[in-house]
Amino acid sequence: MSSETGKEKANQDCSRRDFIKAVTLTVGAASTLSVCKLAPAQAARKPKGLSLSMAGYKFDRTKALIDGRVKVEGYDIQFKEMGVGDINTHVFSGPQTLEVTEIGLHPFMLAYANDGFRDYSLLPIFPLRLFRHKSVFIRTDRGIKKPEDLIGKAIATPGYSSTSLTWIRGIFQDEYGIKPEDVQWVVSSKDSSAKDAGKVSKQENLFPQGIPISKGPNGKDESDLLESGEVDALFHAGEPRAYIEGHPQGRAFISQTIDRQNARIFQKRESSRSCMPWQSRRAS
Repeated sequence: MSSETGKEKANQDCSRRDFIKAVTLTVGAASTLSVCKLAPAQAARKPKGLSLSMAGYKFDRTKALIDGRVKVEGYDIQFKEMGVGDINTHVFSGPQTLEVTEIGLHPFMLAYANDGFRDYSLLPIFPLRLFRHKSVFIRTDRGIKKPEDLIGKAIATPGYSSTSLTWIRGIFQDEYGIKPEDVQWVVSSKDSSAKDAGKVSKQENLFPQGIPISKGPNGKDESDLLESGEVDALFHAGEPRAYIEGHPQGRAFISQTIDRQNARIFQKRESSRSCMPWQSRRAS
């Protein structure tokens, strides 16, 4: 490789890295990011025809970039809508063709700690922010009137170690004193929201020691378990089928058990915290 060719490639790589930093911040937040400065000769060169592959959900915060209303001069954005489960699999054990993508924070942490994963770098950008108390669903015939009534109950979930479900367990432990070991967890073999969320990835189904966890029957999703009475409640990041279809003995927990004042307090508290998923980019 000639020295000129090498310099050109280095300049292109650098500008590419700078763009990734800038555009991911644009996607996730309304502030500016200080990127490494280029030498004058480098800065004068505009990138030409570079393609950047991105993936995630189509949020109001990302739509303008996806539909082309926000242009990035010199770059061709290739955005693919994907569920976080499929993204996790793609990034942690798949082809890794995505250069900028949403990612599950807790699965990333597990891959980083357990598998030595270093192929992508995290950026503190949070495209998805939700009030996670909404992610708890119960049977109405099990005497569950307040959060503490979940102690000793069987709770189904499609992915024990996903970020959102880890977050929910943290809420119940911090706010209501319900530890993970106080509940019998049943991990369903299927997820009724897989069409939107993607298939549960390996990193979303890692089970810690000392926690009572069992696997549900083959072929049954979490809603099947609730409808049949095999479990008393669901922790689900999306909206489970039983709730969408209006099963007569299933409802969202928050609707009757947390009063409006507490809901406002918790919502205000959560709005100041970071929620899943993080934005991720390929490591240089």
